[in-house]
Amino acid sequence: MIKSKFELLIFDWDGTLMDSIDWIVYCLQNAAVDCGYKAPDECAAKDIIGLSIHQAMSVLFPELDQLEKQRLISRYSELYFSRQLGVEDLFPGVVDLLEALKQSGFLLAVATGKSRKGLQHAFEQTGIAGYFVASRCADETASKPDPLMLKQIMSETGVQKEATVMIGDSIHDLEMALNAGISSIAVTCGAHAEPQLLQHRPIEFLQNTSDLITFLRLNNGK
Repeated sequence: MIKSKFELLIFDWDGTLMDSIDWIVYCLQNAAVDCGYKAPDECAAKDIIGLSIHQAMSVLFPELDQLEKQRLISRYSELYFSRQLGVEDLFPGVVDLLEALKQSGFLLAVATGKSRKGLQHAFEQTGIAGYFVASRCADETASKPDPLMLKQIMSETGVQKEATVMIGDSIHDLEMALNAGISSIAVTCGAHAEPQLLQHRPIEFLQNTSDLITFLRLNNGK
């Protein structure tokens, strides 16, 4: 049994639980080309992961009007959903991590820039929805780094800020945590590297999401 000052652990999805960054970049780049626009480079594409898809397209293609952006979003969605997902697309050790955390009594949740359709698709194909007591997606609340989705999850679960931590791989995850007044833990297996994440003051850096179990054990009750 693991004890911790944290009761509620809120995970990002892409780049934190699922090893999907390269696939998202591929879909963004090819959607642009298919629609007749210049593909964003890899760095630019990674930088928007975590934002809602509408906000992401506005950052990548600020010159386009709403109709053109919607065409890009539609093509991106077609490409993204063309691939079958499975439990093997999760980062190594994630299922064992979630099982251990649930058995230890932690409340687990997801706060993601994905759409509800996208998260439901991922839940169904990986079979891990049952580990989470709450989730929020960018198309049903404010996009990261606005703290609203975190506040909604804390309200739904009845857990206070001091007992909540956000685990994420992007600057948007960590900035959202700062804006919500909660702690964050950065994982460096996803969109952004440690130097970029450092500015948002996470309490810990983990190379792999599965390392969270070791961190919690070493910081037992602290």
